[in-house]
Amino acid sequence: MTGTIPQAAATRQAWAVETRATLVLAWPLILTNLAQTLMTATDVVMMGWLGPDALAAGALGGNLYFATMIFGLGLTTATAPMIARELGRKGHSVRDVRRTVRQGMWVAVAIAVPMWVFLWHSDRILLLMGQEPALAIQASHYMRALQWSILPFFLFLVLRSFVSALERPLWALAVGAGGVVVNAVAAWCLIFGHLGLPALGLAGAGIATTLADVLMFAALAIAVYADRRFRRYHLFGRFWRADWPRFRELCRLGLPIGAMIALEVIVFNVATFLMGLIGTASLAAHSIAIQIASLSFMVPLGLSQAATVRVGRAYGAQDVDGIRRAGWTAFALGVGFMVLTGLAMILFPRTLVGVFLDLDAPANAVVINLAVSFLAVAALFQVADGAQAVAAGMLRGLHDTRVPMIYAGLGYWGIGLLLGVVLAFPARQGGIGIWIGLATGLVVVAILLVARWLRRDRLGLLAPGH
Repeated sequence: MTGTIPQAAATRQAWAVETRATLVLAWPLILTNLAQTLMTATDVVMMGWLGPDALAAGALGGNLYFATMIFGLGLTTATAPMIARELGRKGHSVRDVRRTVRQGMWVAVAIAVPMWVFLWHSDRILLLMGQEPALAIQASHYMRALQWSILPFFLFLVLRSFVSALERPLWALAVGAGGVVVNAVAAWCLIFGHLGLPALGLAGAGIATTLADVLMFAALAIAVYADRRFRRYHLFGRFWRADWPRFRELCRLGLPIGAMIALEVIVFNVATFLMGLIGTASLAAHSIAIQIASLSFMVPLGLSQAATVRVGRAYGAQDVDGIRRAGWTAFALGVGFMVLTGLAMILFPRTLVGVFLDLDAPANAVVINLAVSFLAVAALFQVADGAQAVAAGMLRGLHDTRVPMIYAGLGYWGIGLLLGVVLAFPARQGGIGIWIGLATGLVVVAILLVARWLRRDRLGLLAPGH
């Protein structure tokens, strides 16, 4: 009996230590994600000041850019679980970490070049999609300035993975916050011609974002070079030396991550298009509900990134108990937060919608009622979205990415989108049918990912190099 009490106390202490470590790692990642979202929001606000046509053209170009960029984002962030595993396996591993970071940068260059070629022809692509010629031309002016931000942004992500895996994410947070300020000031000057600079309109917004991303990468690179703990890795020495085995390993791990993220993001883009077919009011209400959901999603997204690092370190050390604690701690924190936001959507929907629309204006009544009904479904959507996001991060820590990608295709497209279309159109449920479909898809993916995590031992996911 006397031996049981100290053992129970040690177990509680281990969980408490893991919770603190996860929170310390996660909160700067959450704020960094919010900072990057704020950069996009700033551009949208300033485009709106130019007028509705400029805003529409900017939205077209921005959606095309985001749909292209998101795949590369997933691919480059594969560096995080690889670095975490190497540090877990050998705490002072320098050579293997350096190999992964360098090849992560090689991957960034390799995918940026074809993306540049693709986005350079954005006007033709938008015309093929049936968009208005005038808007397509305006969007191309924006895109030909914005597209160059892809490479410095990917390089910044690689370095962010590096500092996060070393559990020092405050550097990335500080740089990200600085990027928000630079982007806002540069966009204000270059879009409207302030401080003696030319008024470039949409092209100015693209130049501002590119400038901000270049400075963010440069600032984080300087921090990595100057900080004593980072400097010993010599990340930029012999950068041009090929390391094809590590390059291929990164691609094997990262391609499914990029595909999984793209599957989720694009299904929401399709849902927005379907809302437009239903009606303007449904589209406006959907935009409000998705903005609220996207903002709260930054928390489980940060916890997912923290879970990848914490699980990856335990995986590298072959610490089975550590893997379990790291995964479930992040999962409990992420789902717990989303339960709270889901309750807020159920209890205070009109208050949340009131941030975007005047609740007393009769002209807004239809949109407000639709948005309130969408938020009721979004409460379930929130919990499932948080669960699938963190569970995906947990499995990435174990270098398990291919099967989760298949789950995403099945859940988001084979079930969620298909159900949403059936409910919205043949069943005549309108926009609420789209939201029920999205929520169902997220629930399916969350259940499949958690079930796979529960079976990680039987599936051999804990074995090195599975």
